[in-house]
Amino acid sequence: MATVAFQTLGCKVNHYETEAVWQLFKDAGYARVDFADHADVYVVNTCTVTNTGDKKSRQVIRRAIRQNPDSVICVTGCYAQTSPAEIMAIPGVDVVVGTQDRHKMIGYIEQFREERMPINAVGNIMKAKVYEELDVPAFTDRTRASLKIQEGCNNFCTFCIIPWARGLMRSRQPEDVLKQAQQLVDAGYKEIVLTGIHTGGYGEDLKDYNLAKLLKALESVNGLERLRISSIEASQITDEVLDVLKDSPIVVRHLHVPIQSASDTVLRRMRRKYTMAEFGERITRLKEVLPDCAITSDVIVGFPGETEEEFMETFNFINDHKFSELHVFPYSKRTGTPAAMMDDQVEESIKEERVARLIALSDQLAKEYASKYEGELLEIIPEEFSEEAGGRLVGYTDNYLRVAIEGDESMIGQLVRVKITKAGYPMNDGQFVRIMQTLKDAAV
Repeated sequence: MATVAFQTLGCKVNHYETEAVWQLFKDAGYARVDFADHADVYVVNTCTVTNTGDKKSRQVIRRAIRQNPDSVICVTGCYAQTSPAEIMAIPGVDVVVGTQDRHKMIGYIEQFREERMPINAVGNIMKAKVYEELDVPAFTDRTRASLKIQEGCNNFCTFCIIPWARGLMRSRQPEDVLKQAQQLVDAGYKEIVLTGIHTGGYGEDLKDYNLAKLLKALESVNGLERLRISSIEASQITDEVLDVLKDSPIVVRHLHVPIQSASDTVLRRMRRKYTMAEFGERITRLKEVLPDCAITSDVIVGFPGETEEEFMETFNFINDHKFSELHVFPYSKRTGTPAAMMDDQVEESIKEERVARLIALSDQLAKEYASKYEGELLEIIPEEFSEEAGGRLVGYTDNYLRVAIEGDESMIGQLVRVKITKAGYPMNDGQFVRIMQTLKDAAV
């Protein structure tokens, strides 16, 4: 039996797509082996979000070539889409497929075996108008299932290469989303995370359909306990979405809302399409509708021209609005983007110092948020035994608190009621209460 090994760099969408490509190989009769093992085919799913992503991708490609010089090396993903010629120039690369046409990958591999001529199958992603349907009925190593609902982004922020790697906004058909959601629940998953390149923009290209309607429709999936949105822009938290969130029995009390900066002047340079007044109004409305909602966010620190005053606007806004956790990134130049060519690049030492201040604030806010739940009963879905938690089981509550409890393997993937005995960050201590059949018996 032919063997295939995968290595995935980058985001959740890439990990989802690797699982989809594995399904294609599985259906073609391949066995999956570890990337460190000897395989007949190596598939490297690349990332290009930063220059470092490109570099890491090249290192992994070269490692695969060294491991088995006789294997077929197939490179896919975002770096493959934006720089196919660079990848084809690496001796030993056989097939390059971008972020479309992955269902043709096995055909290209067979073609290469016959002709022994490297194949560059990367097309113009900007011409892609239809969502590429890639089904994932189950995941290799996860208790939370991802469900990709859209592809591409129309925003063209000045720091971001992703529209050039993923193309313009394409939404998955609602019936296909619902079908796969039911499939995942039938495979034993109690929580689904909706994911995409610009997830909250779902439906912008569909007639009379939007994210709010999809969230509502997913309530009909039999056995689905939790629905999480991987990321949503503040402008996409419409009144219609808020109405669904308020009454939904499955959408969790956690939204990841990327802010990037809370300075209007920096946002204009970033070409972000909102003002802080608009962002603040949406967050305030969200907290009125869901008072316990955890709001997490992404922040870029040290964007070209960022002054201390502009940084403090971001710091104070985040502090005032009590975000529950931040992902903080120092700005890093991405070749080919307008921001990389801007004057007034901020010194690395200043970036590092600002990042440290914002991470300290994030830690403080995360502890404050968690402390509200000490002594409370919440539900987690245990995912794994963690060394970091002293070998205990670790899972997340619906409002994204990480909780460690004593327990056994039979609890993994189950809905488990726990009491928070000691709040903290990044981990809360919990005590097992009981396994729940469904959240509907939570009131019992």
